[in-house]
Amino acid sequence: MRAAAWNNAQWCAAMLRAHRSPTGGTFTDSLWHGETAPPPLYPDTVTLSPGATAAAALAGIDAASTSPSVKDSYAALDLTGQGFSRLFDAQWLLRDPDAPVAPPRTATWFAVRDEAELAAWASAWDSGQGLADLFRPRLLAEPDVAVLAGWSDGRIVAGAVANRSSAVAEVVGISNLFAVDGPPDDAWRGALTAMARLWPGRPVVGYEHGDELTTALAQGFTPVGPLTVWIRW
Repeated sequence: MRAAAWNNAQWCAAMLRAHRSPTGGTFTDSLWHGETAPPPLYPDTVTLSPGATAAAALAGIDAASTSPSVKDSYAALDLTGQGFSRLFDAQWLLRDPDAPVAPPRTATWFAVRDEAELAAWASAWDSGQGLADLFRPRLLAEPDVAVLAGWSDGRIVAGAVANRSSAVAEVVGISNLFAVDGPPDDAWRGALTAMARLWPGRPVVGYEHGDELTTALAQGFTPVGPLTVWIRW
């Protein structure tokens, strides 16, 4: 669970660097916080220890953040008194590297290599929400991040982001999984197969909730603990 939280915070830091934050924020034993207001959908702070306090989590939030959020990695905080409300609850997930994975049926998977491919991937991921600009070319320079695409019939039909980390444990995180066409379980198979090629022998971590959690569990993930995302509108 701690390895999953650290991995996710490192992905948040990489995303912040892609948006021209010099360092991607600050890590301590108990939390990560960005040095600038985060891009949409990303937290200002991620707790990394069950001992992280509300005061410490909130102290790292940039004053320019208009809707600050905290990823409470252990579902241990109560931020209602500080004007926050629960955005969602979820489960951290872990998948054993030796667990079998079926090959994808409907797409060929590869790691995005250039700005044009990244733009096509982001457009497919966004599906008209107006958030495609989240995924900027600087991400392609991150050595521990891979933007994975499923290709079929001349276009990107599925995708995910994978990020490698060695803090706490050597794991690979999965996030931003999507399927434009085809069943979600096939997108999971494709992403997991691609991740195993890139970084073999590493456990896969992430988090999901709702229907996506059900699909992930069917792909061999095990829930390892709760988390809560808090937001102040």
